[in-house]
Parts: sequence; structure tokens; C-alpha cells
Amino acid sequence: MGETAENNQQPPETLTKGPTTAPNPNPNSITEAQFAAWKLRKDADSSARKAEAERKREEDIAAGLVQMNGRELFMHDPSVFDNERY
Repeated sequence: MGETAENNQQPPETLTKGPTTAPNPNPNSITEAQFAAWKLRKDADSSARKAEAERKREEDIAAGLVQMNGRELFMHDPSVFDNERY
């Protein structure tokens, strides 16, 4: 019984070795330069979408289609928050 358990275990030298590398590199791997270019493109697209959404919201506010929140109202007309008038 003890012999079969010992025979099924791996020798200690195979446990200490690191993972072996595959002979062929991953065909889907990308270089650091490709990742940097993708990241710049993604950030530019994201900022363009945010700017477009902000511009559209400002147009909708000016047209009266949506309500302003408090910050937008203060930025548009700070005199509304002037307590000296009352």
C-alpha cells in the first residue's frame, strides 16, 4: 500500500523546475509597441466619445430638452445662487 502511493508521486526535481515553454510562441501574442498603439487609439476614441456626449448634452440643455443638474445650473447662471438678492 505504501509503495503504490510513493510510486504515483512525482520526483522532487520535477516539482522544483519552472514551467516549460512551448516550442512555438503564441500566434496571438502582440508586441509592446502594438499594445501601446492600441492603447493610444482606445484612449483617443474614449475621449472623443465623452466630448461628443458632453457637446450633445450642452445642446440639449440649451434647447430645453433636458433638465440641468445643480452644477450645470451654477456654471450657466451663478446669479441663481446669490443669496444677497433676497
